[in-house]
Amino acid sequence: MKILLYSVTLTLLLMTPAVAVQQQSILTGAHGGERYLLKSCRACHRGMKMAIRNEEKTCLNCHGNDGKRSSMVVAGYLRDSRSAQLKDIQVELKKPYNHPVLTTSGVHNRREVLPESQVSFMRHAECVDCHDPHKVSREQPYSGLQGKRVGNFMTELTQEYELCYKCHGRSANLPATSSDKQLEFRLTNKSYHPVEGEGASAFVISLKKPYVARKLRPGDISVISCSDCHGSDNENGPRGPHGSNYRGLLIDNYDIVDRRPESSYAYALCYRCHERSSILGNESFPFHSMHILGNRGRDLPGTSCFTCHDAHGSPGTQYLIRFNPDVVAANLDGKREYKAQGIATRHGSCALNCHGVEHEPKIY
Repeated sequence: MKILLYSVTLTLLLMTPAVAVQQQSILTGAHGGERYLLKSCRACHRGMKMAIRNEEKTCLNCHGNDGKRSSMVVAGYLRDSRSAQLKDIQVELKKPYNHPVLTTSGVHNRREVLPESQVSFMRHAECVDCHDPHKVSREQPYSGLQGKRVGNFMTELTQEYELCYKCHGRSANLPATSSDKQLEFRLTNKSYHPVEGEGASAFVISLKKPYVARKLRPGDISVISCSDCHGSDNENGPRGPHGSNYRGLLIDNYDIVDRRPESSYAYALCYRCHERSSILGNESFPFHSMHILGNRGRDLPGTSCFTCHDAHGSPGTQYLIRFNPDVVAANLDGKREYKAQGIATRHGSCALNCHGVEHEPKIY
């Protein structure tokens, strides 16, 4: 009798609205219901073990190639994949530059806190580091992910850059060749690409429409995201920075090596937003063309945009100026610096040595 009463009480408890809401909140995203996954939870969780390890294999059953998706459709787990507009993420992860999802399986811990606080922690990137499979949706790709610090609390992410900062920000185990991107995009910097907010300069003459320094009309774009530069080099590929054939996991080519000839391909990434004709026409800097194309009469080679500019941000200098020390050396006075004159002007000075040319300083 006691067992019966306990069973009835438990059943009534599970039917109360508060518990029902809690139960429903576990699976609220695109994977919820039977719109795409005909057997809901069973499409991913099979057998008695509900905890999934090495989840990449499970994810790629639907987000891999057409053959895997067809098998899921035939088995009755996935509705016609065309209705879900699913694309092959696995092929992206196999490209030369990628998030190492296929090589770091089983490292993620659901209780881990990012950014990493200890140098000894193994860096990794798995599907569940960037996506909460129970809450993710096309409209809210970061739903369910914690990692935004508000005071002493960690709250849910709302912006793409907040997700990127979890590994590419203040991690204690950043590789020696990496830098804290959160510092580079700070709105208090002298200059930065407008990821966290509109840029420091109110006037950028080389921008193509619809890009603008300040949004004034509907359709204007004055703030960009990390994935505007980092992501698939296939314009028809899946959204997000899964993989690319271009160095830096970039969506287009960006030559960072010195002494390369200028072309629309060499700096295709930059020319997506900045007018090539404006840059080579010296509209924003009177010697842009000479620096990029070189000076054949003096046997001086051209140099990359990367030689003078940091595409993320420059904490102490305007116009994203941060010299590449592999190319730009200090002058005879030991200086390697740029100084702007005024605000939004085309005047300044450089004190440095580049390609053997002494700037002591050179004023323009």
